Amino acid sequence: MLLVNEIIEKLKDVLSADGKIGKVFDKDVAGALGLSQVNFATMKNRSKIPYDKILDFCALKKISINWLLYNQNPNSLLDSTDKYWIKYFPSVNVSAGGGAYEDDDTYEKLEVPPYFINMLGGSENLKNIDAINVVGDSMEPTLNTDNIIFLDISKKDFAKEGIYAFTTTHGLFVKRIQRRVDGKLDVISDNKEYPLQIIDKSDLNILGKVIGSFGMVY
Repeated sequence: MLLVNEIIEKLKDVLSADGKIGKVFDKDVAGALGLSQVNFATMKNRSKIPYDKILDFCALKKISINWLLYNQNPNSLLDSTDKYWIKYFPSVNVSAGGGAYEDDDTYEKLEVPPYFINMLGGSENLKNIDAINVVGDSMEPTLNTDNIIFLDISKKDFAKEGIYAFTTTHGLFVKRIQRRVDGKLDVISDNKEYPLQIIDKSDLNILGKVIGSFGMVY
């Protein structure tokens, strides 16, 4: 993967090719990514890559994420990435609550590099994978805010412990779920600052099991 400074230079090249007059500065890249200049400077100094912002940028500009992050020739990816993609819902935020899946026409096609295929259950399972965003700190350090998580929507049986996305009357959440001997469920935040919750399984609707994530580690 390219270094942060190299990625920033490539982003500047993209913005310059869009017809921007004059030199492209860091503040222009920050604006294109939807970041404040302060957040952008902090990210750059810490060599952190805002994957969610870059994915949105690539989707908007219709450029290959593999070209931007790995300097791969887009033409060499046509056979693979044209076949392998999943649904990404950029407007869906899970964990803090209040989110929900939108209509099917609101998703974007997120290209999946071949080396991610096995992690997501193989090429035949990609139809069952949705990608959504994490907000909040309740699942730190396992999941951090702005991570993108991959849900296998075919896995809704929580007989085994795992991290699941689910809805309740209070919104959309991602938590670790364990079945209790009395049939109820322990809903666990990996951040120990949040208390354990015990609920009836009838009080939640499982959307899918989290099988992977993509984003910065703090």
